[in-house]
Amino acid sequence: MAAISSKTGAEIKGYLEGFIQGLVDEYKGREIIKPDNPAEYLSRFSPNGELKPFQAALIPPELIRINQFERGLSTRLGNSLEECARLIALEHHQQARRGYDIRAEVSLAAFAEAERQKENYETVAHRGQAKPSLEQMITAVLNARRSDDLETKSVRTDLYILAKDGTEFFFEIKAPKPNKGQCLEVTQRLLRFHLLCGINRPQVKAYYAMPYNPYGFTKSDYKWSYGLNYMPFEEAVVIGNEFWNIVGGATAYEELLDIYLEIGREKSKYMLDALAFGF
Repeated sequence: MAAISSKTGAEIKGYLEGFIQGLVDEYKGREIIKPDNPAEYLSRFSPNGELKPFQAALIPPELIRINQFERGLSTRLGNSLEECARLIALEHHQQARRGYDIRAEVSLAAFAEAERQKENYETVAHRGQAKPSLEQMITAVLNARRSDDLETKSVRTDLYILAKDGTEFFFEIKAPKPNKGQCLEVTQRLLRFHLLCGINRPQVKAYYAMPYNPYGFTKSDYKWSYGLNYMPFEEAVVIGNEFWNIVGGATAYEELLDIYLEIGREKSKYMLDALAFGF
């Protein structure tokens, strides 16, 4: 049985067509003027710091525009993957929401403990010492709760899924090559999701979701040092097929990529014409 029905596939395809159209419309009108001489280019001013005199001298404006489009697409790709994950998850689970706020009255001492756990993890990771597991950190946060310092707190997750068996999933969907600060920040957020739910695993499962693995297919292929060192990678991270399997089943990843390939084939000439040749 397919992970993505024809109905959902059509929804995803329509969404991606609009996604590409919006990006092309944004970038195709950008005027990129080839410098006539060094003095003319060096007299230009860019409020966003985008002057690149040596690249502008060598590269045709059309290629620069395509490069800017590619960088813009890469920046926003996560949004498209979040929406695709939501659409797929709706077929297989009770609920699926993007930008979901979890709000609850919690102990300030426990909320602060999540920060302390993050700082401790950074310290032991930097020193090469034994690191606590994610479950140990969650337990420490939950055990720090008091009843005399309650305050309403809210934390937003990129994607929330309520499975048919009642399991709640909270996903922070981020790029697969985070810096140190991003690793620690997401780890802290995962702890706070559990605190606001008041439950440890397995009833609640909070993850750093990487939609693809830049090193290969399996989790063991992953080599990014910050990701491996500055968060409990094995417990906290679902990557590539591991993530999409939770969202929609064993074949969801491959089926979704096939839709992206279809859109790429259909829109490739249009993108080149609009961005490079001004049609």
